[in-house]
Amino acid sequence: MTGFARVAGGLEGLSWAFEAKSVNGKSLELRVRLPQGQEGLEPPLRQAAQRHLTRGNVQLNLSFDRAAERVRLAINEPLLEEILALARKLEARGVAAPSIDGLLALRGVVETAEETPDEAAREALQTALLADAERLFAGLAAQRNQEGAALRVTLLAQLDLLADLVDQAAGLAGAQPQAIRARLAAQVAELLGAQPGLPEERLAQEVALLAVKADVREELDRLSAHGQELRRLVEEGGAVGRKLDFLCQELNREANTLCAKAADLEMTRVGLALKGVVDQLREQVQNVE
Repeated sequence: MTGFARVAGGLEGLSWAFEAKSVNGKSLELRVRLPQGQEGLEPPLRQAAQRHLTRGNVQLNLSFDRAAERVRLAINEPLLEEILALARKLEARGVAAPSIDGLLALRGVVETAEETPDEAAREALQTALLADAERLFAGLAAQRNQEGAALRVTLLAQLDLLADLVDQAAGLAGAQPQAIRARLAAQVAELLGAQPGLPEERLAQEVALLAVKADVREELDRLSAHGQELRRLVEEGGAVGRKLDFLCQELNREANTLCAKAADLEMTRVGLALKGVVDQLREQVQNVE
């Protein structure tokens, strides 16, 4: 969900630039900075963002080139009248009349003022600005899609590794009862010392109870199902980030249970490897819209 886009535009002597940058976020959050007097643009800008983006923290900035804004010259007529009245008094005393250039060069006689646009000009400006905003968000979405294409390759590779580890765990699951039996028999022998051990029938019953508690087939089935759904969503594309995040949470839950039920070191090793892959998936999924 990271990206950056910039679009510049102009209209009748006024120029501007839009900039937008995006980072990861659970939902779409848009922060807008606009020049004074352009606050009315914010609602349509938010609507434009929603047309192109679904998630992410987006910062949008619009700046005007003030040097390029249209200005008009105006005569400060009250001041000019005072100066002319004074000039006429001086002229009556024989002082030469001032020239036009001289009058206009006097401080305060000529003033500059920003040109106030009429309603049609304001509408034309807003239309041009919103058109550039659409280009901006489209460009930002395109850049995020490029990142997503590269991320897709990474996610599919991690899902391949996840499926391989689930297969390894499934192969080890058949040996769980034997491992439980051996461990239980060793514990009983250690507790009883030289005394006769438990009857074989009683030992078998205890092993059966522990094997039921340590059965990981349901966890493996869910791990496999979640992995397949993750793969389908990644290959399908679109705004699937929230679904991927939820499935990664479920994968983490199943991997934790698998580790808790592991009856031997090899199953524990596979379970920890699964947790590592799931953590990597969860980290990468945060970048998916």
